[in-house]
Amino acid sequence: MADREQCAELAHQLRGAFAVTREIARRMPPQTPLTAVAVLSALDRHGELRSSDLTELLAVDLSVTSRHVAYGVERGWIERAPDPYDGRSRLLRLTAAGGDVLRASSTRAAEVLADHLADWPDDDVAQLSALLARLRGSFGDHTPRTPRISRVHAG
Repeated sequence: MADREQCAELAHQLRGAFAVTREIARRMPPQTPLTAVAVLSALDRHGELRSSDLTELLAVDLSVTSRHVAYGVERGWIERAPDPYDGRSRLLRLTAAGGDVLRASSTRAAEVLADHLADWPDDDVAQLSALLARLRGSFGDHTPRTPRISRVHAG
């Protein structure tokens, strides 16, 4: 079991890890912010979603989700379709163009990491990835996440 001193050091390292995310974001095309990539990724992983379900997956406020979805819709990355089982709701889905943007963004992020980890042994990269997944799991993030998706029609 980790003691408080180890946990304090880990907290320090995690704060510093934001530099990694900032560098990845900096090297993305300006029209593809990481927030947009997160939305596209969720739709790719989970398929059609209502905005409320996407909000739960992203763990953000509905207004934030709406803003990010509007950004993706304007660019043709996301489409809204009527929910055939609830006329008040819209289903969000990834378009082919959105899939292309997601793949290009994933490739770019991998390139950025590869540039910075070029001198790391493959086993170290794999171990770090596994440990980060374990850490996320300890906080309740068991990706792929399964929200309480209100799929009345999913059966």
